[in-house]
Amino acid sequence: MSIYEDTQEDEVVQLNSKIFKRILALLKPHWKWVLGFLLAIFIVSILDSIFTYLSKEIIDLGIDAGDKDALIKIVTKYASFILLQAAGVFFFIYLVGILSERIRYDLRKKMFNHLQRLSLSYFSQTPVGRIMSRLTSDSERLAELTTWGLMDSTWAAINILTASYFMFLINWKLAIVVLISLVVMILLAFKFRTRILYHYRRSRRANSRITASINENITGVRVVKALSREETNLRGFKVLTAKMYDSSFRAAFLSAIFLPVIQSISAISLGVILWQGGLQVQTGSMTIGGIQAFISYITFILWPIQDLARVYAEMQNAIASAERIFSLIDTEPVIKNRSKTLDIETIAGDITFEHVDFQYEDDDPVIKDLSFTVKQGQTVALVGPTGGGKSTIVNLLCRFYEPSSGTILIAGEDYRNLKLQDIQSRIGVVLQTPHLFSGSIRDNIRYGKLSASDEEIEDAAKLAGAHDFITKFEKSYDQNVGEGGNLLSVGQKQLISIARAILSNPEVFVLDEATSSVDTLTEALIQRGMDQLIQDRTSFVIAHRLSTIKRADVIMVIDDGQISESGSHEELMRIQGHYYRLYTQQFRQELESQYDPFKELDQAEVIK
Repeated sequence: MSIYEDTQEDEVVQLNSKIFKRILALLKPHWKWVLGFLLAIFIVSILDSIFTYLSKEIIDLGIDAGDKDALIKIVTKYASFILLQAAGVFFFIYLVGILSERIRYDLRKKMFNHLQRLSLSYFSQTPVGRIMSRLTSDSERLAELTTWGLMDSTWAAINILTASYFMFLINWKLAIVVLISLVVMILLAFKFRTRILYHYRRSRRANSRITASINENITGVRVVKALSREETNLRGFKVLTAKMYDSSFRAAFLSAIFLPVIQSISAISLGVILWQGGLQVQTGSMTIGGIQAFISYITFILWPIQDLARVYAEMQNAIASAERIFSLIDTEPVIKNRSKTLDIETIAGDITFEHVDFQYEDDDPVIKDLSFTVKQGQTVALVGPTGGGKSTIVNLLCRFYEPSSGTILIAGEDYRNLKLQDIQSRIGVVLQTPHLFSGSIRDNIRYGKLSASDEEIEDAAKLAGAHDFITKFEKSYDQNVGEGGNLLSVGQKQLISIARAILSNPEVFVLDEATSSVDTLTEALIQRGMDQLIQDRTSFVIAHRLSTIKRADVIMVIDDGQISESGSHEELMRIQGHYYRLYTQQFRQELESQYDPFKELDQAEVIK
């Protein structure tokens, strides 16, 4: 199991004080807004209860008593309170909306900044769909709880308290009857919501898996179509959606039963109030307006109870979201700066691996007791079978990972004593799989140096061999590349990524199969530019085409995490070892691809 694997989707989350305090801490920077909307909602809730009591007085002191002056006085008071309540409603809706957006912004900004500090291992072990869920739905849910949830629960609590106060003020005996039914309704509401929440959690787990499945199918759509996996993927997707449907259906069914049950209890309470109140009216201990007020207060209390039960359920879901968000924020980068680091101006110098071992988690070692030294300005080519450890070596060099044991020295200094930013900002990396960002070609190249002028961008593109095809576009350097660069070919994306690396003017260059996706002619153009670029720069090159690395100062054959051979092209060809076999085999395949007599014979047979 991954150290980053999130198991909270399967947990029953309990409201604990630690998490609750962290949630409330989100409100602290915005305490003025919180105080404002709480005050506004308090005024609105109090006025709701006062309106009902004023309605009683209108009936008893105005209409029933026939006192016109009293009626006008009460109605005037009622109208003034309506204006005050309207202002209160405006302010609490406005303030809670602003507060919600501020908290949502704070959460997403904090998570986004933290994600950029996490080590590469986090992203290789955590599904993209799960990360996106934290940034979107989980932050949305938590922001809703801390604002609208707080508003609803405050409104409900004040309504219940004020309604209870006025009912006791009117008739304490009938108020006790209402409070008994109120307790029953609250217990049933929370019982129902607990069951609904259980099924809702199951639905959330299924939804998380559905999100991950959709993400994988969209990002891998070319592979899906190439392998005709549509029907198979659809069957798997149906299983996931069926689980979500079943849980959602059960939650909806219980929700549908919940309201009629509460309304039935409310109706029974109303019946008791009408019966007992009618008897008291006959004896003169109760007024018609009092009965009407009681009925209004019972209805008045009904909705807050449902709101409290709903907020409770949402709170449980928000707590689960909060734990996932805080889990992300609390995740420490595996690779981070030490408490004391050296300030350096350059990383130019010899690079030495001393008895380096490395393994991914509990897997078998990928690099085993690896030792070598690369002199400053040398070009080192890493060749060998797939899975031998070539890419792992450059990942260790770039400090995307750190050795499990052993030491990597840069200019004679253990690179763990240097700042990550100082190392990585001075290494230019071009990967086998190029990635472009949405925007123009110019923007993507400028990503290597944000202050670069248009002239510098074009010079970098020319050096990378990208200028010619860029200028053929209708908008030239302002051409949109599409999401992930999908409007360009793989080779074009690779050339732009090389130009981006050139523009950053790194002190150390890492090319991981950087020319694997371009044709031979384009590769020659890139090679010519790269020869000029890597002068006096230390370079690490991983290449599938061995013809591209013949001029490297040192060629290391990496097999099973170790160096099996090392030397120049001529030296390795003379000893006729592993490199010799790889080179001659590849050279033979290239010749055969240029002239295949069997292929011509097959074509002749077809024509015949």
